[in-house]
Amino acid sequence: MRALPATVLAVCGLIASACGGTEPGGVAAGQAASSAEAPAQPPAQDGPTQGTPAQQAPPDAKPLNGKVVVIDPGHNGGNFRDPKAINRKVNVLTQWKPCDTTGTETNNHYTEAAFTWDVSNRMAKILRGRGATVKLTRSDNDGVGPCITQRAAIGNKAKADAAISVHADGAAAAGHGFHVIIPKKINGPVDKVVAPSTRLGVDVRDAFARGTGLPYSTYVGSKALSFRNDLGGLNLSTVPKIFVECGNMRNAGDAAKFQDPKFRQRIALALANGMQHYLEA
Repeated sequence: MRALPATVLAVCGLIASACGGTEPGGVAAGQAASSAEAPAQPPAQDGPTQGTPAQQAPPDAKPLNGKVVVIDPGHNGGNFRDPKAINRKVNVLTQWKPCDTTGTETNNHYTEAAFTWDVSNRMAKILRGRGATVKLTRSDNDGVGPCITQRAAIGNKAKADAAISVHADGAAAAGHGFHVIIPKKINGPVDKVVAPSTRLGVDVRDAFARGTGLPYSTYVGSKALSFRNDLGGLNLSTVPKIFVECGNMRNAGDAAKFQDPKFRQRIALALANGMQHYLEA
């Protein structure tokens, strides 16, 4: 999620829209989380129905009916076009930070914005198929923004049961693997949701490791968990929220996987499974 060097912004912009489409392929989008498979329905009986509430649910009931999820695809493909807008400083309570950044990219110029847009839409489709109401913080991959403060506000306004910001890192090429960023208490609005955010982070970490086979980050965090108090999208959240850095776009191995539509589907499914595990707990 690190900002691109100025020398590559123009190249990033030329390809951002082309990379942002959602491609078919990979694991079936509607595949259920292994921890949330519906129990078998009991045989029909005369008289009062027996069994647990789950067994009494109608056959077409979806596990996430009534749940609201906000997905924040990091950055935006058009951010490079308006540096004045994205460099404007905003208050994230612990410091002042730029409204947004361009994000990073692979060495062959597949942008973080395109990656996050594709994965987020795949995840949204899976969660909607399971009954959740899903809202994304941006509607395309060729616009500018929104600011990090607005991204938090969207989740708050929706009264989301869980929110997730999807990113990929731009660290030194030797580093690889994924990590989840969890908020810390700052004597601010996020304090009340730090505990549930931590549970959400652990559930997503575990599902991501199982579903993708990617290792824990070799360069940041402990067991793929990193606790931070400098991110506006977390500091300003009043709903349980995490960031996920799906891997390092500057690492050749991670980058190759990210550019494979089938692997992006695996990432989306793993994230959806982690969200579902948290929401059903």
